[in-house]
Amino acid sequence: MKIPIALSLLILVLGSLLGWQENQRHATARVIHDKLAAQAAQFGTVTDPALAVDGVRTTKRERQHENKEADAKNAAAEFIAYANEMEALQKKGARSDGATDERTMKFMDRMMALDSAQLKILIARVRASHEIKNETRESFICFTIMMLANDHPQVALALVTESPDLQNVNGISKHAMSASLAKLAKDDPAAALEWVRANNAKFPNLVDDKAKYGIITGTAVKDPKLAFKLIAELGIKDGDEAIRKIASAPKNSEERTATLTALRAYLTTLPEGEMRDKVSQKALGSLAQNAVGEGFEVGSKWIENAALTSEQLKAVCAISSSIKREESGKWIEWIGTKLPLEKCGDSIRQMVHNWTDEDYQAAGKWLATTPDGPIKNISIRRYAEAVANYEPESAAQWAMTLPPGNDRDQTLKSIHERWPANDEAAKEAFKKMHGIE
Repeated sequence: MKIPIALSLLILVLGSLLGWQENQRHATARVIHDKLAAQAAQFGTVTDPALAVDGVRTTKRERQHENKEADAKNAAAEFIAYANEMEALQKKGARSDGATDERTMKFMDRMMALDSAQLKILIARVRASHEIKNETRESFICFTIMMLANDHPQVALALVTESPDLQNVNGISKHAMSASLAKLAKDDPAAALEWVRANNAKFPNLVDDKAKYGIITGTAVKDPKLAFKLIAELGIKDGDEAIRKIASAPKNSEERTATLTALRAYLTTLPEGEMRDKVSQKALGSLAQNAVGEGFEVGSKWIENAALTSEQLKAVCAISSSIKREESGKWIEWIGTKLPLEKCGDSIRQMVHNWTDEDYQAAGKWLATTPDGPIKNISIRRYAEAVANYEPESAAQWAMTLPPGNDRDQTLKSIHERWPANDEAAKEAFKKMHGIE
């Protein structure tokens, strides 16, 4: 089985969006190259090992061509021909073969080897072509500009602002603007800020909150204190999202602690009251999720050492979406001993629900060995409700381990409501057995 024609083309021309969703942890081109290679392996295509990208990608490999302009033009012609060929095959419902997949990756490597001047030539040639579909051309230009944004943000910014025809095309300019400003801010926050000051009035549709988030994100990596300051200076409308971006930027405990210190300083600049409390809770919740993403040992240790007040610890409850599923039991137990249960019950229920949906057997084994108490009772209720759709008898057995009272009665009622529709007789018998009205 080979990679579908459409998939080969889409991975190539829509790759910039995939790279953006990865929070730019890797160079965009590297992400797409690896995705295509993985797809090839999955579908049984053997690729040439010599085409693989090294573990540490150099920014641009040196090429030994005497005429770089001609090389860029040839690359553009090659892509146009390739895109036409892929689109024609797609219309016929054909699928790619190993040679096509290898050709795609060769072109990816060739793209990665071009310098900024060549990429500009490449973009110009593809923009001027009417031989390919608009969607394909626009997506390819987006991908190329994103490559520039990673290594030459100033060039990418200039290319977008100097090209009116690109500024309202399928989000090309907005993606490129945000990526370029993030990279520029990471290397030189002052230069990114100066660029916005100089261009904000000229391009109000481009230099919006999304573009400014790029500056916030890039700056937060090295200087979270300045990043918080820029929220007001840049005139960002959605301050909550900007704060979330800052709190999500740290890559390790040291950077997270620096961000927490900067957050505390920033909070002192806000008036006391509901607004400050709201900002504090949202930011601490995002920092906690950031910590949880590193795993239980690192994450729990950082939270415990963060010297949070009992009120601030409430924000930590909202970590259910960030935990590694195999660590669910550890986190549930930790919450039960470290955080206020009355504030974190919903988070525990969500963790149990997510875990049960993904691996109900593992969740059940954990429940069986968990000591009796409030945490176990909360978990049993959510587990029983989650498995009632497909194993109602097992759910009922778990419900009956709850102490007599409202929790047990409500859980039995929930199981009855979720009982599979194709087993009405058993559902009715269950109703009568437990006196469910």
